[in-house]
Amino acid sequence: MEQHNSSDSTACHSIDDFRNQVYSTSYSLITVCGLVGNGFALVVLTRTCHQSSPFHIYMFNLALADLLCVMTLPLRVIYYVNKGQWNLGDFLCRISSYSLYVNLYCSIYFMVAMSITRFLAIVYPVQNLRLVTENRARLVCAGIWVFICLLSSPFLMTGQTIDVETNKTKCFEPPNEKGLQKLVVLNYLSVVAGFALPFLVILLCYAGIVRTLLSRTHTARCQRDAGNRAIRMIVIVLLTFLISFTPYHVQRTIHLNSLSRTDVPCSEKEAMQKSVVVTLSLAAANSCFDPMLYFFSGEGFRNRLSSMSKSAMGGSSLQQTSRLRPVATLDGRENLQLQAS
Repeated sequence: MEQHNSSDSTACHSIDDFRNQVYSTSYSLITVCGLVGNGFALVVLTRTCHQSSPFHIYMFNLALADLLCVMTLPLRVIYYVNKGQWNLGDFLCRISSYSLYVNLYCSIYFMVAMSITRFLAIVYPVQNLRLVTENRARLVCAGIWVFICLLSSPFLMTGQTIDVETNKTKCFEPPNEKGLQKLVVLNYLSVVAGFALPFLVILLCYAGIVRTLLSRTHTARCQRDAGNRAIRMIVIVLLTFLISFTPYHVQRTIHLNSLSRTDVPCSEKEAMQKSVVVTLSLAAANSCFDPMLYFFSGEGFRNRLSSMSKSAMGGSSLQQTSRLRPVATLDGRENLQLQAS
């Protein structure tokens, strides 16, 4: 859905230079930040997997989705550095398009799962002990992967093409008129199922969390800590939606609808195409925001990091185990204490 090529109208100036510079720069920065942040998070989560909790499982899958996506971004960088010439074959073209959208919507759905988990822990702590288990979290993650991979499968149907005017091999380019209607339908499906409904669920969860926290006048320290983690998660997730997901989905919908119009002036068309370049770059940047979610709102993530650091500095395995044991039971202890409220 990268609608940014302006070569369809000889009367309008091409934005190819702008597109190539913005994409090559932004994707390079996202690759570095995403690899470092999510790679580091995966190391921490993997080395402390014996402390597993449902929230830990969702964080792990979110980091994995981000890492798989940023590993394909260098292919896009090469394409735009080569000024829109694709030399890497049809298969990699399809995989590069596919992986970006799989990450985008997996990120949204894993955030939904994390938000529901936090909502149950704070609003319904007793039911949470029974409903939220590690096995169910794994089943939810498997379901999300299958659902998003199927939802994004149309992007595997379109590979590289040949531009008849320049004789260049293209990838990530808009479809012809025959494929435009299918893309519009696919856009509405992804906006509703991949963005609007998940965002509504997240907002409802956060409204319930905030209402519950405000209703508590006297809380124990553990309850305050759980509330603080919830507030941090709310802020980070809403900022991610505000910066990455919402502008992209709104602008993509407007632009796709404008492609069927013939009365669009060049200035409006060029501005529309440039805005799609910027919003898609912001959407891809969600891979850089997610590590903040792990560090600032992840249950025990900083404790895990601290334990790893002390172990690396030569702490004994016995001491490490004694430090880690309280974190492993964090969920249950937190829920039992929340129950008292």
